Amino acid sequence: MSLTSRLSTWFSQDSSVGTSLEGQHNDVYPESDFEIDSARQIKRPRTMERLAEEEDNLELKRPPYLQSMLAGGVGGTTGDILMHSLDTVKTRQQGDPHFPPRYNSLSDSYIKIFRQEGLRRGLYGGFTAAMLGSFPGTVVFFGCYEYCKRQMLDRGINPSMAYLASGFLADFAASVVYVPSEVLKTRLQLQGRYNNPFFNSGYNYKSTWDAAKTIARTEGFGALYSGYKATIVRDLPFSALQFAFYEQERRFAQRWQGTNDIGFGFEVLTAVSAGGAAGVITCPLDVVKTRTQTQILPDPAKTSQTSRLEKEKLVKNGKKAGAKTQTRLIHSGPRTVPHHTPTLDTSSVIEGLRMIYKTEGVTGMFRGVGPRFVWTSVQSGTMLVLYQYLLKQMEQMQSEVGPGVM
Repeated sequence: MSLTSRLSTWFSQDSSVGTSLEGQHNDVYPESDFEIDSARQIKRPRTMERLAEEEDNLELKRPPYLQSMLAGGVGGTTGDILMHSLDTVKTRQQGDPHFPPRYNSLSDSYIKIFRQEGLRRGLYGGFTAAMLGSFPGTVVFFGCYEYCKRQMLDRGINPSMAYLASGFLADFAASVVYVPSEVLKTRLQLQGRYNNPFFNSGYNYKSTWDAAKTIARTEGFGALYSGYKATIVRDLPFSALQFAFYEQERRFAQRWQGTNDIGFGFEVLTAVSAGGAAGVITCPLDVVKTRTQTQILPDPAKTSQTSRLEKEKLVKNGKKAGAKTQTRLIHSGPRTVPHHTPTLDTSSVIEGLRMIYKTEGVTGMFRGVGPRFVWTSVQSGTMLVLYQYLLKQMEQMQSEVGPGVM
């Protein structure tokens, strides 16, 4: 029900009730806020308990898991396809080793990459790698999210906590699938075109397959999970916040509309605002993730010396010299670019944030926040709006052909 219709209903009721019920025209509520007392045949305002009961009933109408997974997979993949070029711009801004950075504003970076490197190997570099993890990753995510959310709600857990925890757990489960593709995608995005004369990133893979083979051969298969800790530290809070914001905003919209179907406008608004807000809040974690997956120590001799000194330090502290330590970046390779931004030779996300803040300030921690805000807003909007739309279409088809698989 629109605001205009609510107001018209309000005033029409005020007029009619004022003539039939003396002295009660100041206690009129919109029609959606009334319930009928069958015993006395009069209307009375709904209590908060009644509204809460109706919201709980909406949770009982749940789509089958398979439908949620397919709708989420299609929605998430579509969003990734549409926004990949903007994700490339964000990666360039965050992973640029030069200081001051070569890529500044969103529009300037977008135009510069397109003019110099083109669309396929420039703005859409790493697209194949991204698609390898997009659909299976979102399928796993939505399946786990729906399962965890329903289990928690059924056990009486506060809805806000249920949404937050479900998003957190779902992304953790999906990270096993999408992190290797994220590593390939990020490096290819930073590299740009093969033998790129415009931007020396230190990487020069011929294709996605060549990147995977080269990384596995020179760095080991485990390098495909490089920056895994930084990735999940970024994505788990993002997914938790995104779905907590989204679910709560949809509940507010349903309460305002008085119906479960909140309409296309509110669907877009809730999805876009939830994704954008979560993207901005987690931007510093995204910067650390990008740097961790793309930066490489420029001087191997220095790396070896650092490793030796750290081992000697461990011996002095009474620890075994053979104990496992983080003595180099999780990733390695032919990085030759002179560094003016800090090298994150650490597996600690907190330490990485501290190093970036110390050398670049708050600006460094929020490098690429503009593209990230736009990307997360549009990508989340596309994914979640399509998710709701496809669920409705599947529900309609199921009602026509009979009960489906739960």
